[in-house]
Parts: sequence; C-alpha cells; structure tokens
Amino acid sequence: MPTTHIHPYATRLPSLTGLRFVAALLVFAFHATWRSNYITGSTGDALGKVFANAGSYGVTFFFVLSGFVLTWSARPNDTAPRVWRRRIVKIFPNHLVTFAMAAVLMLVTAQPFVQLDTFAGLFLVQAWIPDMTVPTAMNPVSWSLSCELFFYLCFPALLWALKRVPVRALWALAGALAALTLLAPVAAQHLVGGVPLPPIADGTLSFEQIWFVYFLPPVRALEFVLGMVAARLMYEGVWPRLRLLPALLIAVGGYAINSSVPYLYGTGSTAALWLTPLVAAAAGADQHGTASPFRGRTLLRLGELSFAFYLVHGLVITYAHTWFVASGHPSPAARGGILLAVFAVSLLLAHLLFTLIESPAVRRFSTARLRHPGPVPVVPGPRKTLEVKE
Repeated sequence: MPTTHIHPYATRLPSLTGLRFVAALLVFAFHATWRSNYITGSTGDALGKVFANAGSYGVTFFFVLSGFVLTWSARPNDTAPRVWRRRIVKIFPNHLVTFAMAAVLMLVTAQPFVQLDTFAGLFLVQAWIPDMTVPTAMNPVSWSLSCELFFYLCFPALLWALKRVPVRALWALAGALAALTLLAPVAAQHLVGGVPLPPIADGTLSFEQIWFVYFLPPVRALEFVLGMVAARLMYEGVWPRLRLLPALLIAVGGYAINSSVPYLYGTGSTAALWLTPLVAAAAGADQHGTASPFRGRTLLRLGELSFAFYLVHGLVITYAHTWFVASGHPSPAARGGILLAVFAVSLLLAHLLFTLIESPAVRRFSTARLRHPGPVPVVPGPRKTLEVKE
C-alpha cells in the first residue's frame, strides 16, 4: 500500500465497525417482522415486505466484511494455526454461551432435543446438512457461524493463493466471482432436486435448493472471497476512489433490486454485488481520513457489540413473542412497547456477553502465552559496545 495514502484510521477501519451494527439491525428487523411479527395489520404487512430481504442482506454484509478485514489486517509471516486460534477464540466463547441459553430456553418451554440438530449446532457444522430442521436448530442464527468457521479454516490457503494473483488479473477474478454468485441460483434450480415447499416464494422451490444457495458454506464463500479480492485491490491502489455516499446509494438500490428479483437470487450471494462497494468505500474513507457517519463513538461501541447482539437477538425475539405476544392479545401500542423492550434486552445481553465473555476470552486466549524461559546462563566474554541504529 502506498505510504502516502495511509491515514491513522486505516489500521483500525472504525467505519466498518460502525457498519457492523447497521447490518445487525437489518437482521433484527427481519426477525422481528417475519414469523415473530410484533407489528400486525397493514403496518405489519408493509414492514414485512420492506424487511423481507433484510436478514440475508445483513448476513451477506458480514461475509464480505470478514473476507475484507481478514485480508486487510493479515500479519506478515503469520501462520495458519495462529490465524485459526484468533478466529476460533473470537467466535466460540459467545457461541457456547448462546448455545447454552438456547438449551435452557428449550427446556423451559418443553421443546424436544434432536440429537443431530443439537450436536451439529454445538460443533458448528449445521450449515452443511440439507435437512430442514438442522441449519436453524438451537440458536437459529448460529448457522452463519458454521459458514464463517469454514471461511476461517480456508483463509490461510486462500490468502496464499490470492497473493500470487497478478494485479492485472484481480479485476478478472472479481468478475468471475460476481458471475458465480449469479450462477449459483441457476445451478440450484437445475441441478438440485427435492420436494417443493408451498410456503416459500412461489411454491416451486425445495428446501434443498434454498439450502444450496443460502446455507451451503462453499457457495457462501463466494462473498467472503469477493471481500478478500476487494481488500487486495485497495491494497494495490487500483480500487476506484468511490465515495461513501454513492456506495450507500448502490447498497440501498441493490437492496431494492434484491427485493424484486426471484427468491433464490434475492436471498443468496448476489447481495455481495451491491455491498462490496460499500465495504470498500467505508474502508477507503478511513484510509484517506474523509468524513464518515459510521465513525462516531456511539456507533463504534455498538459495532463492537454487534457480534454478541447478533447471537442473542433471535432468542430474545422468539421467546418474548411466545411469552408476551402469542399467548395473549396485546394492543398495537403494547406490541410496539414489547418490541422496544426486546431490542433493549438484546442490547443489554449483548453488552454483558461482550464484556464478560467475548472481550476477556480474546484478550486471554487469542495469542499463546510464552512459558518463562528461566534464567539465561551468562557466558564470560569480551566486552562489546552496543550500537544503536535508527
């Protein structure tokens, strides 16, 4: 990266941290207006349509962001085990706590445990299994961690390969990845079978076809690798200087497009086409020190909580709806109040999870502690003058 382009923000990319919470809010909005619809009537129907693709859009942002940030912050001469250690320490403590929360809530509500669902969720392999109940069992949102874990395991090899791609070929690689995101739904329609599910889309799609596009880690890896390529393009100084506002407009326009195209295109990797420019533009704003609304102290703090918020919010939405909405007939105003309380509780639990679990675990276990080498024997020898070189 040319030294003249580096700004102090570039090492931290705070705008991307702030955007993480915006993406988490999209996922929250989807879950709050989908099955657990807190707002009913014509307003609820309208919100349901507006946020129908918000969940998949937010998840795609996280996948692109992961590839970008890991590539941007890759350490020279790092080893694969060190990379894996840092990433596993980042995701597993929060995952295990929220998995236990889900288990307790299932016990309280007398829900049965299915062995395959439980162990697949515990070890984060659920996204690999094309069974309708498995990917979203226990804590449903953790299926995306199953994909992230696959990305992290592949990252050292992917980064090694990406570094060997000539700069002049990077745009061709990005184009190929973009084309594959468009071909994935075509492959699902023509190569994947299964029994159609009437409640989904127009009733012609099977769960296996949806699973191929939405859950299967190698397919979702297209977004992760596209983020990696965007980071490499920026590192080499060949990414176009796209401002944050035009990138936001592209992302909003892309959301409108994804909301109107056929289901498999709107719910899968094609969102990366509209979100990758936003990720790169936000990083560019930090790199060059230009204005960014996502760099404020409050949004930055919320961004730090976003991973924990993402993992807890689905459980709070689901069980609060079961206990306080579905069991009675609250008024529209009460429903709105309950939804605000759900958001507040999710944020509070995220704060506790980040403060008590995530942050201490990362500090303690992300790097190996060196054993004390003991006293070093002094070997007599001739005196030498210490030379200091600047």
